[in-house]
Amino acid sequence: MNQQELFIKMALDAWNIYIERTNKLFDGLSDEQIAAEVAPNRNTGTYLLGHLAAVHDNMLPLLSIGEKLYPELYEPYVRTPDKSGQNTPIPELRAAWNKVNSALSAAFEKFSADDWFTRHTAVTEEDFAKEPHRNKLNLVMNRTAHLANHLGQLAFLKPRG
Repeated sequence: MNQQELFIKMALDAWNIYIERTNKLFDGLSDEQIAAEVAPNRNTGTYLLGHLAAVHDNMLPLLSIGEKLYPELYEPYVRTPDKSGQNTPIPELRAAWNKVNSALSAAFEKFSADDWFTRHTAVTEEDFAKEPHRNKLNLVMNRTAHLANHLGQLAFLKPRG
């Protein structure tokens, strides 16, 4: 394993760990528990589940994997704050979360080491020439940190004691 492959493995291992931890948390919560606020006057678990599903769905076109599977989730769960009228049933959000992450996982397995260091679609070729760190692997690292942040919020939904 060369240094480039080692770096990719480290980044994807972190991604996979946080996906597993988040799945475990969601799987251990009832729909009623997910519907609760993580803290008084804060986001609900429903919003965070929809938000994470929408953000990960948006990774599909950003990483040149394919089109979004759930484009209807982006506006209410990324561009709009919680409690703004989102009403997607929790079972549908759970299914979207699982399907999107399965699609990402399958695509990640097919990427070559060189693929990871190519630009994602939110950066122009001109900008990428100046800033080669704006690559696909960096996008996954950024989304891993994003997921870790929201997993910390979601942990407050677990019953105490």
